[in-house]
Amino acid sequence: MILPFIFKVAVISSSGVLAPGPLTAATAAIGLKHGWKGGFWVSLGHAAVELPLVILIATGVAVALTQAASSFLSIAGGAMLVFFAFMTAKSALSKAEERPESSASPFSTGVALSALNPFFIAWWVGVGAVLVSEAVLLWGYAGIVVLYLSHVWLDFVWLILLAHATSLAIFSKKFYRVLLVFLSALVFIFGVDFISYGISGEHLLPI
Repeated sequence: MILPFIFKVAVISSSGVLAPGPLTAATAAIGLKHGWKGGFWVSLGHAAVELPLVILIATGVAVALTQAASSFLSIAGGAMLVFFAFMTAKSALSKAEERPESSASPFSTGVALSALNPFFIAWWVGVGAVLVSEAVLLWGYAGIVVLYLSHVWLDFVWLILLAHATSLAIFSKKFYRVLLVFLSALVFIFGVDFISYGISGEHLLPI
């Protein structure tokens, strides 16, 4: 029974882990400077927020919290994304000779882009809560360990591979600047979308 459950968790988790979003764009930018280690630390920061959230869902606390804080999370998260985009673009457009790259801490980026992302929280409260309930029903609170280990390895593998991929090729300084500006623009768009959703309840993006 445990193997089918692990398989189901992995398949369902891919809908959240592999979905394009601000954490993906930020990890790619961080990978330019830190390589695969940047992806590892982003994953740790992400897990530092995700595991407590899973535990809260298991104890029935998270639903009330996210309902009350959804608008705040959207606006605060959007503002943080806009700031991240600005700092990354500023680094990319600098006339300094060093290779432009994100100056953000990988761990703090993982924490911030998870804690202030209402869609990440909504995924766990909505989709993830079903898996949490099933795990607790099957194995009690020990099921949370089974569930989380079945999920979190995908986060680490994906973010490490993503960060490593952006650091492999030897690009020109101009290409690095163009890539960083592109990633900054992507993060900025997600930030504006978050703010719009927090204020009006309407998304600007179709995803």
